Amino acid sequence: MTGFKQHKGIVVPLDSANVDTDAIIPKQFLQKVNRIGFGKHLFHDWRFLDDAGEQPNPEFVLNQPAYQAGSVLVVGPDFGTGSSREHAVWALMNYGFRVVISSRFADIFRGNAGKQGLVTGVVTEADIEAIWAALAANPGAEMTVDLEARTARLGDLSVSFDIDDYTRWRLLEGLDDIGLTLRNEEKIAQFEAR
Repeated sequence: MTGFKQHKGIVVPLDSANVDTDAIIPKQFLQKVNRIGFGKHLFHDWRFLDDAGEQPNPEFVLNQPAYQAGSVLVVGPDFGTGSSREHAVWALMNYGFRVVISSRFADIFRGNAGKQGLVTGVVTEADIEAIWAALAANPGAEMTVDLEARTARLGDLSVSFDIDDYTRWRLLEGLDDIGLTLRNEEKIAQFEAR
């Protein structure tokens, strides 16, 4: 996993609350256990008007030209609720998202995100509304997310976000579960040699 210090990217406003993992990646696409190939199915039932994924829904934000290269998602409260599928995080990251900002995340989703390298910053609902208003005036604008400072800056608007210290440290260091284990590789080898 690559360490995360700062990221600058196009902000995508998803004006929805209670976005569950089945909306993020519908169950029919959960046929693999590797982490690749899920981005094309991200928000499938919202992005496409047909089951085959051939007819884009022009109203959905990710189908609008200003947001197609987005890498920072700003969404309403209760993001990632529902089943505990890691595929939801994989789909977001495969699509190109590095950061999701919301006023509230489902605990399991937030845990999965931190372990996979996706930053989940918690801000107030007033901050979400302010970001959405700034994007309405300037679609396709870029946001700079600074994990060290715990800030997100969009033009003149700067908001602070919360992320627990342990997850922040893991993200800054680029440590997934395997990386954490490998930090003790020498001790493990000594133990196995006994």
